[in-house]
Amino acid sequence: MKVKVVTRILEANDRIAEENRRLFDEAGLFVLNLMGAPGAGKTSLLEKTILGLKESIKIGVIEGDIAGTDDAERISSTGVPVVQINTGGACHLDANMISEVLPDLPLKDLNMLIVENVGNLVCPAEFRVGEDIKAMVLSVTEGHDKPLKYPLMFKESSVMILNKTDLLPYTNMDVAKVRRDALSLNPSLKIFEVSCTTGEGIKGWTGWLKGKCRQ
Repeated sequence: MKVKVVTRILEANDRIAEENRRLFDEAGLFVLNLMGAPGAGKTSLLEKTILGLKESIKIGVIEGDIAGTDDAERISSTGVPVVQINTGGACHLDANMISEVLPDLPLKDLNMLIVENVGNLVCPAEFRVGEDIKAMVLSVTEGHDKPLKYPLMFKESSVMILNKTDLLPYTNMDVAKVRRDALSLNPSLKIFEVSCTTGEGIKGWTGWLKGKCRQ
């Protein structure tokens, strides 16, 4: 049955995720799984995060995409170690994909590892990779219906970063509704409103993230 097959896949993934978690703990790493839809601004937020923290935090990045290396090249220009994973069609990163590239990163020299997942509001929420927390990026241009349409993403995430707030005057996004619906699904969800274009809210986000890091 399909349900049994999916269950076996998730169980196998969780076993590898636990092994990844053990390696991260040994290295003293804080690991963030960054998720969101295509175009939400994940890579832009990642750039701002690195630039805001790299003087005090040693960061490594795993970039996940179906194809291409554009995002990894952008992140590499910030000076941090980065590894690209191309899934070739898979809609998410899984624990085994992460495990395969860990030897390519200087884990013991890092304080934080950020995994930028494949752009998708469904599959990435289901698969653990060994992270400490999941964070999702939601752009104001995506509309305020996303929490109730994609509930698992909001339930599984510890943080929601509402991005592109500089574009709010040009959209019909109801921020209060997004907050209300997201918190109804996950009352402990931490919410940040940011603009990667203007820099608004970025310091609040990076300050909070730095506080989570094992230094």
